[in-house]
Amino acid sequence: MKRYMVVLLLLIASVSNAQITVKANKDAPWRKLYRSEATKINDLVHTKLDVSFDYSKSWMYGKVWITLKPHFYPTDSLNLDAKAMEIKEVALVANNKTTPLTYDYNGMNLFIKLNKTYGADEKYTIYINYIAKPNEYTGAGSVAITDAKGLYFINPTGEDKSKPTQIWTQGETEGTSVWVPTIDRPNQKSTDEINMTVPDKYVTLSNGLLIGQKKNADGTRTDSWKMDLPHAPYLFFMGVGEYTIIKDSYKGKEVSYYVEKEYAPVARKIFGYTPEMMKFFSEKLGVEYQWQKYAQIVGRDYVSGAMENTTATLHQETANQNARQLVDGNEWEETIAHELFHQWFGDLVTAESWSNLTVNESFADFSETLWDEYKHGKDAGDEHNYNEMQDYLSSSGEKKDLVRFYYKDQEDMFDAVSYNKGGRILNMLRNYVGEDAFFKSLNNYLTTNKFKTGEAQQLRLAFESVTGKDLNWFWNQWYYGSGHPIVKIDYKYDDAAGKGMAIIQQTQSDKIFKLPVAIDVYTGATKQRFSFFISNKTDTFRFTYNQRPDLVNVDGDKIMLWEKTDNKTAANYVAQIKYAPLYVDRIEALNYFAKKNMPELLKGLDDAYAGIRSFTLSTISSDSALLSDENTLAKIEGMVKTEKDPKTKARAIEALANTYAEQYKPIFEQYVNDSSYTISGEALSGLNNIDSANAYKLAKKYIKDAKGKLASVASTVIMINGAEEDFEFVIKMYATFPPGQDKFDATFPLFYYLSKLDDIEKIKQGIDQIVSFRNTLSQTDQEYTDYIFKAGFDNIGQKDKELEDYIKKVYK
Repeated sequence: MKRYMVVLLLLIASVSNAQITVKANKDAPWRKLYRSEATKINDLVHTKLDVSFDYSKSWMYGKVWITLKPHFYPTDSLNLDAKAMEIKEVALVANNKTTPLTYDYNGMNLFIKLNKTYGADEKYTIYINYIAKPNEYTGAGSVAITDAKGLYFINPTGEDKSKPTQIWTQGETEGTSVWVPTIDRPNQKSTDEINMTVPDKYVTLSNGLLIGQKKNADGTRTDSWKMDLPHAPYLFFMGVGEYTIIKDSYKGKEVSYYVEKEYAPVARKIFGYTPEMMKFFSEKLGVEYQWQKYAQIVGRDYVSGAMENTTATLHQETANQNARQLVDGNEWEETIAHELFHQWFGDLVTAESWSNLTVNESFADFSETLWDEYKHGKDAGDEHNYNEMQDYLSSSGEKKDLVRFYYKDQEDMFDAVSYNKGGRILNMLRNYVGEDAFFKSLNNYLTTNKFKTGEAQQLRLAFESVTGKDLNWFWNQWYYGSGHPIVKIDYKYDDAAGKGMAIIQQTQSDKIFKLPVAIDVYTGATKQRFSFFISNKTDTFRFTYNQRPDLVNVDGDKIMLWEKTDNKTAANYVAQIKYAPLYVDRIEALNYFAKKNMPELLKGLDDAYAGIRSFTLSTISSDSALLSDENTLAKIEGMVKTEKDPKTKARAIEALANTYAEQYKPIFEQYVNDSSYTISGEALSGLNNIDSANAYKLAKKYIKDAKGKLASVASTVIMINGAEEDFEFVIKMYATFPPGQDKFDATFPLFYYLSKLDDIEKIKQGIDQIVSFRNTLSQTDQEYTDYIFKAGFDNIGQKDKELEDYIKKVYK
């Protein structure tokens, strides 16, 4: 599962000087409820499912045959999860006979009285005839998974001509039981067969292989899918829709991409690295891709980022990128790697409980760093690792354990601790035990537990078996503890005695961390490395020298998950950017130069890595003093002409735009038609700063086909400059934006636009659109962001008492 966090993170990031306080109820009952692995009374063995769909009602008609066996103790009963269903028949199937069984159903659980007491390993098969009614299920979602009804009919009657008709399922965490009765727990595993009857114009996708297709007399077709390897119920999947299937392969196995027709020409540009990823991960882990095939499908209105259903990953529509978007690079590439890595960590070996989600999600998060390193270089991997670390540090997750046995709801586990922090912990562990031992240990974990479940302790035992090291200390502080070190680093030198010290103080109040760290001492370009263990509140690293070092670089590999105050001098940082090679070394130095207004900041403009150049340009863009320096601007203007990386070129144009200088108008006019949406968007923004009338005309011209940065800038330009007669155009434009980045970017310009109107009824229509978007956010997102929406609504409400009353009515 890739978390869908775009809206929440951007909303929070957009408000400067805002403080968000969430009060914790220390006496809440859930804080005393230990979340253990689910007790196994019966084990799933095989699930056979026949389904058809009623598009007009958004119902699914199902017949399921579930084969089970007692886990150990004899039992005469069965409890299945079955949410919001109409149960029509429950029976035992044996010797080609069907025997009705007594059952009780409360809308959530189906309690079945078996015909006898079954002993361990004595299999039995239950038949259930039912109707799934997902829209009647009222379970709540989360920040990561914004809805929980399991089965989704998208535009089922085709009324919305701008959207295709689709069906897709979302099982994690316990949504599969909305569309098929099952034991909906991650520690269950089952093989399955799914037969889907659909209108003949649609294609289907499910787990495993398509083993048969039969055309029916009524214009439908029945597709039969078979998964003959065991996997968890939350990984069961069905997808239906009008898709073009682009086929690839990996070692004789089908690799396919299910995309809407318009994206077929670029499907390989979006997903085409998949076979290479499969090869890379298989070789790195020493465990070949185990499943029968690998398919990826894009679903409209998906409730999360992406989901690693076994052999059939579902992506949200952000994966749909046209050729012009892909000029800026494939923004979905890391997500594709993330979901693929789950086929090992999550699907092959599955977290035994949501408390141990780290053995699924931390690995998938970490895989993004691995892939970036391999495909795009060390700097790209380090940049991703650094950014993920910053996201965790700003997430307020310091009070949460990574392995968490106390939580309010399992959905709460899908957070920056399970993902970002867990991924960084794996990266630290990799650095500590060494590359070969790390991946040998992962191989041990996967091969020992394949097609079974895993937990953090099994991971520890796998590492200890390979390395011969006791790693309880590492697991206790990082897996079974919360928080992270907060350190202050000071330096002292005695040139007369030729002795120096790096004094490292842990300032967090709750506990002291044990931290193996590399310390590099630089004299010019010559580096001497020392291994050092931090284990006290204050530790002192001592060294001797003949010449005072230019730089003492604590955490030379820039691997530590910590917050630090590093009291180096300006000269130290000048040496760091000159000699220390890593991405984070350079970023730290550039941040220091920016804070101290040092001209050395401009060194970042000449860095070999585009990410550093882009970072430097962004820093300059926010500094009015630098933007008034003629030499700096001349350098940036030159970069606009020579820069090869589209996003970095766009940053350079953004810097020039922020000067509001008429002299750069020819540049904006030249690049507003660029093939890169990002470059075009920044050029349009710059043009709006100095020629809003022209920018307004161009924005109305470009908005129809705009995506990404151009879409957000064009919509903003239209709403800032638009008049009353533009209302129909503006409101339709806003309505067509899918929930996410583009719609968020357009929301606050829409507030501004509505505040300029006089027509009360039009303003109400705009309010309805914004409220509708706000209501697509999860409850958690709403709690964090409502004060932002409230400010916009309060401003509009001041215009008229009728509007104030209307807002009170619709905005709740």
